[in-house]
Amino acid sequence: MFDIGFWEFALIGIITLIVVGPEKMPAIARKAGHFIGKGKRFIAKIQEEVGDELEADKIKSHLNLDDKDSNIVEIFDETKSALNEIKQDIDKP
Repeated sequence: MFDIGFWEFALIGIITLIVVGPEKMPAIARKAGHFIGKGKRFIAKIQEEVGDELEADKIKSHLNLDDKDSNIVEIFDETKSALNEIKQDIDKP
């Protein structure tokens, strides 16, 4: 995501240590870790929900195809029965 290497992270740590002091540094690091964890969980949850929605869309499209196929089968069945009735009417003397 962000291309932050060891030296960039060390520089940020040194500047933070100078600005806030060594007494507040552990509390700030804990809070930063807490927010980073929240952000990661939030992103993972969004990815999971988007994946679920995509899967639901796939299922809906498959169901629509099945509905279309079943309508075609019903039309064929009705046509066959109508043709059979016509044949029976023709065969009657």
